[in-house]
Amino acid sequence: MATITAAMVKDLRESTGAGMMDCKAALTETAGDMQAAQDWLRKKGLSKAAKKAGRVAAEGLIGAVTAATKGVLVEVNSETDFVARNGQFQGLVKMIAQVALDVGPDVEKIRAAKVGNVTVETAIADAIATIGENMTLRRAASLEVGKGVVSSYVHNSVIEGAGKMGVIVGLESTGKTDELAHLGRQLAMHVAAANPLALDPAGLDPELIKREKDVLANRASPRTSSRRSSSPV
Repeated sequence: MATITAAMVKDLRESTGAGMMDCKAALTETAGDMQAAQDWLRKKGLSKAAKKAGRVAAEGLIGAVTAATKGVLVEVNSETDFVARNGQFQGLVKMIAQVALDVGPDVEKIRAAKVGNVTVETAIADAIATIGENMTLRRAASLEVGKGVVSSYVHNSVIEGAGKMGVIVGLESTGKTDELAHLGRQLAMHVAAANPLALDPAGLDPELIKREKDVLANRASPRTSSRRSSSPV
């Protein structure tokens, strides 16, 4: 039986982010083979992730990345706001956003994309196993212009490029890039402040439109009133 030293456990923990007891168990199960122990932990992490998959993930962060004429936003959810302040989770969000910039906003393509030797889906599963909460890549959006810039703004950012609300704005222009980028960021800030429900009426829930029309129609309708008058005696 291989001797498992504290240094081996420390090395495995630093390379995987798994808990100390899990690292010790992995090395014991694999007779001290570091690579096999990493694979053992990954399999265990996928199992843990599957068990947590049914739990509601309604918190999280928006990640934003731009590069010249392209920009993306991704929404990665967690179960609690506490995890949104976790450095590992924040790094995961930024990594997913960077992948989305390369492969586009299709969620399934992002999940299947490789980061080093693992897919994004596996990286999420590993984070679930390490942090202990369900997480999910909910959605992504992208914007690209032929000439000009795509600028971004993240509101309530916890780190650069990740926060509670994200906006990307594309400016199609042959103007100076730095000036366009500054204007684009200002516009993105205004969009965040306005917090619009959709880009156009087609993106709104028809029931919401009907309700708002009813309110406005009622407000605009003339009010009737009666007044008693008396003739002078």
